[in-house]
Amino acid sequence: MLRDDLRTLWTEPRPPDAPARVRRDWALLAASLGAVALEAVLREDVVWRPVAVVAAVWLCVLLLWRRTRPLATVTLAFGSVVLLPVASLVAAPREPVGLYTGAVVLVLVYALPRWGSGREIVLGGTVILVAGAVCVLTDGSPVVEKVMGFVFLLLPGAVGSAVRFRVTARERQLEQVRSHERERLARELHDTVAHHVSAMVILAQAGRVLAGTDPSAAVEALAGVEEEGARTLEEMRAMVAALRDRGVGAELAPPAGVTDLERLVRTPGGRLRVDLGLDGELEALPPAVDAAVYRIVQESVTNTLRHAVDATELVVRVAAERHTVRVSVRDDGRRTGRGRDGYGLTGLRERATLLGGTLRAGPGTDRGWHVEAELPRARSGSGAHSRPRR
Repeated sequence: MLRDDLRTLWTEPRPPDAPARVRRDWALLAASLGAVALEAVLREDVVWRPVAVVAAVWLCVLLLWRRTRPLATVTLAFGSVVLLPVASLVAAPREPVGLYTGAVVLVLVYALPRWGSGREIVLGGTVILVAGAVCVLTDGSPVVEKVMGFVFLLLPGAVGSAVRFRVTARERQLEQVRSHERERLARELHDTVAHHVSAMVILAQAGRVLAGTDPSAAVEALAGVEEEGARTLEEMRAMVAALRDRGVGAELAPPAGVTDLERLVRTPGGRLRVDLGLDGELEALPPAVDAAVYRIVQESVTNTLRHAVDATELVVRVAAERHTVRVSVRDDGRRTGRGRDGYGLTGLRERATLLGGTLRAGPGTDRGWHVEAELPRARSGSGAHSRPRR
């Protein structure tokens, strides 16, 4: 088991989308170089001042590549760190060589497990341990201080590992949410199409009965419609059988849509008044868009009830334009400094993206939380089916 764990660690890839450099990297570099300059000027017991300053500046510059080249930066940095105590053994200076600002190397210790691959973590960790052992052996401080210094050296690596684990776990949860939303969309598409195909099969069967006295060509045409409809229904059921939680034999019914919004907004309760406004031709939306509009409003109402502080009103607007459907949901809750952008909104963004639209959510300018979505709709006359009334 230990061998398998080591093999898994060795083959672990780097985290995706590691930023090369961001604004805070330059701020960190400027602050580090400023600290080096101050220490070099104000500290009087610096031994080999030019060498110590050059080494500290070198460590500061290496911070710029800590995400994209974690193993190389650790190797170069700790190689430089080891050279100073080794040189001090040869020259026997009066004081330890180096500046205190060389502690920026701890940032590289953090970056190694945070951004490195498994192979880089193992090799870079070995370099850190060897360099730390050399520094401890060449240091004349008491044993307790040596042990504490060694622990202090390894602590940023533990923090980096914890941050990486947390980020990876959250990304895995987000991917599960996206996958669940795809499955839900597939089920809704299946149920809607299957609903219409089942009706087509029934009509074709009836046509065969009524066409018994007509020419054989009409009977063959109706038989072809029946056969094609039955085949389509069977193939779709087989395609999504693994995605359905309730099995293939579940009831075939279209999902909730725009016509169900009035029933939805009546359920929140007395403390929240919902102002629903529907505008435009919303009767002939594609089934997937129809269901997406309902899900966006449903999730927004749920988030308002759970997270909005002192919210008394929720304004919902659904407007159908020629090529798009716009959904706007705004509450008047008090801003608390914490967002409500959880996994539910992540799933809705995934659904909107799959449909070719967009969804934005965030705090309002003054108060409350706003959700804005824009979904494409079929043009009039394109053959979009009106969803049946419930």
